[in-house]
Amino acid sequence: MPTPPPSYYHLHLVSDSTGETLNAIAKAAAVQYAQFRPIEHMHPLVRTPRQLKRVLQEIEQAPGIVLYTVVNVALAAEIERRCRELKVPCLAVLSPIMQVFESYLGAPQTPTVAGQHVLDAEYFKRIDAINFTLAHDDGQLPQDLNAADIVILGVSRTSKTPTSIYLAQRGYKTTNLPIVPMIPLPQSLTSPHTAFVVCLVASVERVAEVRRNRAMLMSDRDLDTYVDRELISAEIAYCRKICAKYGWPLIDVTRKSVEESAATIVKLLNDRNAGVRDNGDGAES
Repeated sequence: MPTPPPSYYHLHLVSDSTGETLNAIAKAAAVQYAQFRPIEHMHPLVRTPRQLKRVLQEIEQAPGIVLYTVVNVALAAEIERRCRELKVPCLAVLSPIMQVFESYLGAPQTPTVAGQHVLDAEYFKRIDAINFTLAHDDGQLPQDLNAADIVILGVSRTSKTPTSIYLAQRGYKTTNLPIVPMIPLPQSLTSPHTAFVVCLVASVERVAEVRRNRAMLMSDRDLDTYVDRELISAEIAYCRKICAKYGWPLIDVTRKSVEESAATIVKLLNDRNAGVRDNGDGAES
């Protein structure tokens, strides 16, 4: 009787930088094989033969798939050589992409370790955006909304803060504000400004579920009122009414991840900046 395959596998991620890019690629691939559980071994900042030697010893002790992003040609060659000896699969994950760039541009790449983390103007723009967003979370609007790129509105527990932080990491100064019936919007929000305003809503069931889980950690909430479906429905209806009044786009995040919500917001923002009216990809007019 054949032995069934194991329900897990070892996944070695070898990088000469922080490993963020490699980790994202690995997760995107691993999620397609949900029946197997990856045991991740992260090996960041591998830049010398001595560091690589320790990594290869770990791979030998726990053989599995090896993915790497290493610019140094000698180190990359050693990874390939040792993996062949151990009979484990390995892949330089950026190599196929670089080949496409090189073929199209007609020029070889200029190897740069941690090139995506260069301390340039874009890097400091992202840091500035993160600081701004953390300082203007949950209703802490800046005195001048022209200082913000994006304002996210929505009823409680529609992922306003996580979405704001994700956008900040991409360089967008973002602030968020809860929509509460009977509480008027700040005058600065309805006065002329350059910030892009977008509203998030979710299904009554989704909001109630998240609120119930949240309420378990909070002692100052009236649980019955906080998760009452009729009251939540009224809040959502009020949010929709406000958005319709001011022409702000509305995104239903019930089945969207934070990343998907952020991508939709960025698309809408770019469309506005380009003078294009497009309410696709989950946004409502």
